[in-house]
Amino acid sequence: MAGEEGAQATDHLGCEHYNRNCALIAPCCKKQYTCRICHDEKEMHELDRHQVCHVVCLKCNLEQEVAGCCKDKNCGNEFGKYFCERCRLFDNDDKNQFHCDKCGICRVGGRENFFHCDKCNVCLALLLKDNHKCVANMSHDACPVCLEDLHSSRKQMHIPPCGHLLHLACYKDLFKAGHFACPNCNQSMINMTDVWKEVDREVSETEMPEEYRNVTVDIICRDCQKKSQTKFHVLGLKCEHCGSYNTAR
Repeated sequence: MAGEEGAQATDHLGCEHYNRNCALIAPCCKKQYTCRICHDEKEMHELDRHQVCHVVCLKCNLEQEVAGCCKDKNCGNEFGKYFCERCRLFDNDDKNQFHCDKCGICRVGGRENFFHCDKCNVCLALLLKDNHKCVANMSHDACPVCLEDLHSSRKQMHIPPCGHLLHLACYKDLFKAGHFACPNCNQSMINMTDVWKEVDREVSETEMPEEYRNVTVDIICRDCQKKSQTKFHVLGLKCEHCGSYNTAR
């Protein structure tokens, strides 16, 4: 998925989030902040970037209406090499930013490398075109791991086979903790074939007590979503359709 604008930089005018030459006047509290993130980190409310009407030039300190350059002719400071009037976004760092009208925000990575999926309602990498599972309003939710809003998040995203979006870093953290299923739907997020073969081996080598050997149970598979009846075993209940042990009674 295309990330939202924003990245850390140093040794420049602006802040840790943006290399820019102006600050925003927050319409909600009338305070000056270099960016919406700086505002949200300090205040108990969020800044609606689209409502910002005034900025302050960081070179001459003149407050003025939103524009790409300082209106003081003696200054003429360019507020950002990239300027999006709709998002009130100024950035001197080249991240191949582009504004997506359908997302309603600026993205990074180059417009030519992404397409907007109308059903998922988000910009996705071209390699996912006709090659992903659509989930309505995919990004208009919180990350199931850290609970941060996904649509406006500046972090890299990951889309598992089930289509439930989450942060790439959160996805990796799940794996480090030994969790391989989607936090939303419990479907396996990677190919578990080799793991299931190992479980098959362990099951075959672990004999159940005689009173349980012919016991069968009804299960539903979290991977293929099919129901089946399988032999009960303490090490796992195998789906009779796809062979997965990611099942529930």
